Amino acid sequence: MAAGGLLIERLRDYLRDLPAATRALLIAELERAALRGEEIPGGNFLLNEVRSAVRESDGTTPRLDGPARLVFRPLEPFLFDSNVVHKYPYRIARASLVPIWRWIGRDLMPEQAASFEREAGRALAAADPATCDHLTHLFHERLIERIRITFAAVASNEKARRRLAGQIGTVAPLEDIGDLLAIITRRDTFALIENRLPGHIPNLTPPLIDSVMALLESPFGVAHELLPYSLVLVLSQLAAPWQLIRLAVKAAGSDHDARVAGTPYATAVVHALGEIERQVAELKFDLRRGSAAACTVLLKSIHDAVRGLRTELDLAPDSTWGRQLAEIRADVSSLLKAEIESVPGRVRRLLRPRTARDTRGFVLDAGDIASTESLIELVGACRNYASELALNEIAQRTYHEVEQYLDTDKQALLEGLRKASDAERAFRQSQVDAAVRFCGKVFGQDYASILTKAAEVAAHSERKAAAKA
Repeated sequence: MAAGGLLIERLRDYLRDLPAATRALLIAELERAALRGEEIPGGNFLLNEVRSAVRESDGTTPRLDGPARLVFRPLEPFLFDSNVVHKYPYRIARASLVPIWRWIGRDLMPEQAASFEREAGRALAAADPATCDHLTHLFHERLIERIRITFAAVASNEKARRRLAGQIGTVAPLEDIGDLLAIITRRDTFALIENRLPGHIPNLTPPLIDSVMALLESPFGVAHELLPYSLVLVLSQLAAPWQLIRLAVKAAGSDHDARVAGTPYATAVVHALGEIERQVAELKFDLRRGSAAACTVLLKSIHDAVRGLRTELDLAPDSTWGRQLAEIRADVSSLLKAEIESVPGRVRRLLRPRTARDTRGFVLDAGDIASTESLIELVGACRNYASELALNEIAQRTYHEVEQYLDTDKQALLEGLRKASDAERAFRQSQVDAAVRFCGKVFGQDYASILTKAAEVAAHSERKAAAKA
């Protein structure tokens, strides 16, 4: 395996072993930095890896032991992390590795798998990488042979194919094992290509396009039927994965989708669309866990990818790719609509006037304030990215409602703080503090600073009045 891949695996292990609270703090800091436009060490890769660790920490993704991870190491660039609902071509879900390994050890080659686990386990415990590599190479060769024999035996028997698929137990069993076979068979070639690719590609410019295509088409490159896998390797190095389509446009000498579809590089568009769909799956996950900050960062990435495809490809609305992109946009709009529409009501619930009896001994919940603040930020992001994500009307309307409410009700909050008794002062102050945070997201920090000073004056004037009395 390439040295870079080994470092990635070590980073991934480190992140997954962090305490849950530490992971949550890390991802929050990274997302805030991304929202501020700051440079993140490691770029989006690090942010994606931390998110993957958070998703796995929910307990739904089982972990592999050491020997199995040795076997699956060549698959690392081809794996994707998300809740598996369908198959992404030429890639394998990380969550599928455990059922695949169980199938290998239970049904495909139980004796060889058990022997490998014992011997490789001893080599790992002894920190003997040379022996680990040797044992893994031998196991790969046996695995390739057994898979080929097994597939050949069921090739003309549909009932046997269904039974085999049931034994494997992944979302797309036969396709997953076909990908596994192709990757393991050409693992050395793929490792060579991965090593010769730039480690990180911030922007796939014309000179880089030429050099990448020359690499993929060089004598040691793979055959055309395996080019889709090589394109996944390129995808994994791109800061903006959608830019993979530039290889296909270059190969076609045209941005017309029909011309692009006729080239060997057409799979680049398939990969780019699949990557957007994967990010939408992440968006669903982050919405469920209530992480509006993560959603805001993802939304920008999805927006940029959709805009990139719509700008650099001439997609006919009734073409396969055109319909797929339209479905993605509709899915994002549907996902975000309920979240966006809830924001004005959440703001009103927190800041609405209360009687003195309803405020004594209470303060606003810090979690409610933080989540509402993040949702306001999400609405602002939706408004900025509305044109590409079919959110124009609802985003603009919701943002205006929040603006209007904050602008017209701030005086009532200040007056409530000024007149507050000692028993209700803490609650009135918590309302004003929440309003300051919300105004900072809507009107900017200068406006929030002015409101903070006004609140200090209101609170101080009442204390002076009480002292005089």
